[in-house]
Amino acid sequence: MAAPIVHAQLAWFAHPQELAERIASLSSDLWRLQEHSWRRAVGLANPDPISPNADDERFADPVWTDVASWDLVKEWYLAVTHHMQDMLYNTPGMSGKESRRAAFWWRQWINAVAPTNFYWTNPVAMRKAMQTRGASLLRGHGIFLGDLQAGDVRMTDPHDFEVGRNLAATPGAVIFRNDLLEIIHYAPTRAKVHAEPVVIVTPWINKFYILDLVPRKSMVRFLLDQGLDVFITSWKNPDAGMRDVGFDRYLQDGVHAIVETARRFTGAARVHAVGYCIGGTALSMYMAWANRRFQPEDVPVADWTLLTTLVDFRKPGDIEVFIDEGSIRYLTASMERKGFLDGKEMASAFRLLRSNSLIWHYAVHGWLYGEAPPPFDVLYWNMDTTRMPCAMHSWYLRELYLHNRLIEPDALAIAGEPIDLARITQPLYAVAAEDDHIAPWHEAYRVNNFVTGPKRYVLSSSGHILGIVNPPVTPPKRKYRVADAHRSDAAEAWYAKAAEEAGSWWTDWMNWLTPRCGELVDARAAASDAYPRLADAPGIYVLER
Repeated sequence: MAAPIVHAQLAWFAHPQELAERIASLSSDLWRLQEHSWRRAVGLANPDPISPNADDERFADPVWTDVASWDLVKEWYLAVTHHMQDMLYNTPGMSGKESRRAAFWWRQWINAVAPTNFYWTNPVAMRKAMQTRGASLLRGHGIFLGDLQAGDVRMTDPHDFEVGRNLAATPGAVIFRNDLLEIIHYAPTRAKVHAEPVVIVTPWINKFYILDLVPRKSMVRFLLDQGLDVFITSWKNPDAGMRDVGFDRYLQDGVHAIVETARRFTGAARVHAVGYCIGGTALSMYMAWANRRFQPEDVPVADWTLLTTLVDFRKPGDIEVFIDEGSIRYLTASMERKGFLDGKEMASAFRLLRSNSLIWHYAVHGWLYGEAPPPFDVLYWNMDTTRMPCAMHSWYLRELYLHNRLIEPDALAIAGEPIDLARITQPLYAVAAEDDHIAPWHEAYRVNNFVTGPKRYVLSSSGHILGIVNPPVTPPKRKYRVADAHRSDAAEAWYAKAAEEAGSWWTDWMNWLTPRCGELVDARAAASDAYPRLADAPGIYVLER
């Protein structure tokens, strides 16, 4: 955390001319801010010389503009923090990655000391305390104690939801279980289903039911209602006993296991595979592996869909601030001691990427305003963390994020086969999200430059979760861009030709997918004699803490 900031300071001192130019620019802005302060002090209106960023809701209350004293607190805070951030992003003599790391860690500090985070510098908190005769502070103290006991700033009340009751409640059966995953086959909702099944490879970072939230948001329920036969992975939450489980196991005993189980259960020769996030990265490796292992006519996957997935980790988004040799070495040593990466550590890292909206917003509204967080299924899922096995996660971080070897032909060998994405010829439907900070859409697009075969690409509005959990509604809430992609196209060229559509990309996906899934046949029960019901959906692995 400290090293990038120290390096930035030294770099500025080593470039006195650039430093002088920056100080001159700062002086000019501070003079405008001083003039603004004088005008407000004598009661004159004056437009803000520095405005909060469009997504910064901390100063949205009118008191921060209408009352001169609080307006000046806001303006001086923004002036100093914006200039410091700009200086760090533009540090001379430092690489872009190092500059971004320095700016990231400094931003954590300036977000933490924002005036909105403290009672005596937050006029909204003081107003609420006066209006409620102190009741807001009493409630806030109770919320603070609850967060302290939980060891986390809670984003929703964990008692509002229960997996299997009002989340992940789509009927189905666990029909396969090994020490790595359970495979759930869902009960049909229509009398006829398409002959070839859909298998969904979910991320093992967090739990599978992000795709089976409440019924109106459930992608699983939507697929069933389209007459598709759906199987999904539910990964075991690893403990110290799984420290040596590597990526090979996730491919063979995970991805290949669900493909073969679905084929044998349905009698279909091929399946239609879907992968989300790291599940999509694993599916990409599996597709390259299968195209090497099998003859072209015997590859068990007819086509595949990727949801917010990276295969090229050259610029992996904001998470790159955690990715360097020293950080991975430190993290690997920590995992080797415990045998796993604790889920709370990973959740904390992701929340730091958006600390104002995912940490300080809830601290301020809970502790200072006394407002309990409203029920929100996505945030409950986000807090339902999972652990990562030491061997798998250290390999994943080093080989993919640090060295970016997945895009190098045959640089990686997985489950006995060298991996080359160019061997993949099956049709691809890929979806990215325009506000995704975990799998930036420009980088997610690059899968089209490595795989062969027909490709259709979609750019959904919103972010990593809500860009995917995006059911059709009337009137439409979101929009998307869609067009076929060619291997030689850059992301900008694809964007220029992509048509913008209102609504959910789910409908376009169904127009692409369902005609490929075979003729309609009598719907199959969730379990069978060959694959008896081991447990009702959502199974037992998803309940492990």
